[in-house]
Amino acid sequence: MVQKAKILLVDDRPENLLALEAILSALDQTLVRASSGEEALKALLTDDFAVILLDVQMPGMDGFETAAHIKRRERTRDIPIIFLTAINHGPHHTFRGYAAGAVDYISKPFDPWVLRAKVSVFVELYMKNCQLREQAALLRLQLEGGGKGEVAGKESAGLLAELSARLAAVEEQAEALSKQLDDDSADAAAVATAAHLERKLTGLRRALDALEPGTGGSGASVPSQN
Repeated sequence: MVQKAKILLVDDRPENLLALEAILSALDQTLVRASSGEEALKALLTDDFAVILLDVQMPGMDGFETAAHIKRRERTRDIPIIFLTAINHGPHHTFRGYAAGAVDYISKPFDPWVLRAKVSVFVELYMKNCQLREQAALLRLQLEGGGKGEVAGKESAGLLAELSARLAAVEEQAEALSKQLDDDSADAAAVATAAHLERKLTGLRRALDALEPGTGGSGASVPSQN
């Protein structure tokens, strides 16, 4: 059974959390509520999340401050953050959101279809990263247990080839996305998303290359893909 991804929903208003759950329930993932920045940070201490939907306007610790704490932690700094706001203060306000580490910035009321599509992109990326990481770990165990016969060697080679093919497919999708963004009309959210994806794929490819026979990298570690 494939484990579901967790999506963190952060908003101080229960009705807003209920609305987000209604919109995202179709993705069939695990939705986790947090009614404050402090509660969100506590949830992030124990669970891994594919993406965070973070309300900007909250009493006490607002969205910007919460995002700053998330980005300072090594465990959580790479989790994509989508800011949600009921007001629009103009370009400066939007820039502050991106500067705080957001990969997207959506004003309320938002289009449910658009929000669901944006979240699904990060869920898919998270799931692929998890699959690649698990396969790489299995392959590393097989390589570290080397000398157990020709069968084990063939299994390792086959798994390595499959892992490389899966990663190549994701890299091809990322390259196509980058080409689409290679013009002045690309918005900041799309560029940030592409950059996030590129960093993840580069780390995965480096780890995979280290597992190739003859590289001496059988003990190479696979980078975290939180």
